[in-house]
Amino acid sequence: MSIRLAIFDFDGTLADTRRTIVCTQQQTLSELGKPVPDEQTCAATIGLTLTNCFRTLCPELSDDELKQCADIYHRRFDENKRLIPPTLFDGVRETLHRLKEQGIAIAIATSRNSRSLHELLEELGISEYVAYTVGGDDVTRPKPDAQPVEMILSAMGIAAEEAIVVGDMPVDIMMGVGAGVRTCGVSYGNATRKELEDAGADNVIDSIKELTQVIHSA
Repeated sequence: MSIRLAIFDFDGTLADTRRTIVCTQQQTLSELGKPVPDEQTCAATIGLTLTNCFRTLCPELSDDELKQCADIYHRRFDENKRLIPPTLFDGVRETLHRLKEQGIAIAIATSRNSRSLHELLEELGISEYVAYTVGGDDVTRPKPDAQPVEMILSAMGIAAEEAIVVGDMPVDIMMGVGAGVRTCGVSYGNATRKELEDAGADNVIDSIKELTQVIHSA
């Protein structure tokens, strides 16, 4: 059965947001007077919900402090995205356009909250290509759970064997595997090829431009 739906992660897959996110994480913990992790430690949490991100970076945080982290992070991120603007990875716009022309629907499953996601899709000029989105605030069981993908499949009336998940982090691949869909890792994001392969990726590509070939050979 051929692929009819591509479900993308956003951060590290479609958009290069690493510096913006890491800077915001570090500023958030600094504002709370907590130890500030290095860039690699912060980047390793990209793809998690904010709560899980800060719980990983600073396990001793209380529930109240985790809520404070989220509030500070949202404020800081809105400031930082103007100072360190996210950009599309090379070939993203062309690939989305090609997929849409070929009749392949496009959805996004992200741990980013829906408001921020839609703002960035508009600002980056790719919202017209996206048929459906699931943000971290739309689910009760975020990545690596399969729920985000299952919600998209159900809403769009597409079978698991007709879909592919594309992401840069192991949690993306695990989410897709759990939902029974094909998975494709991208090596240019925030995880290594080996980490993506170990998570169960069916394919790993070095450029988003390679995706159409992966889809048509599936």
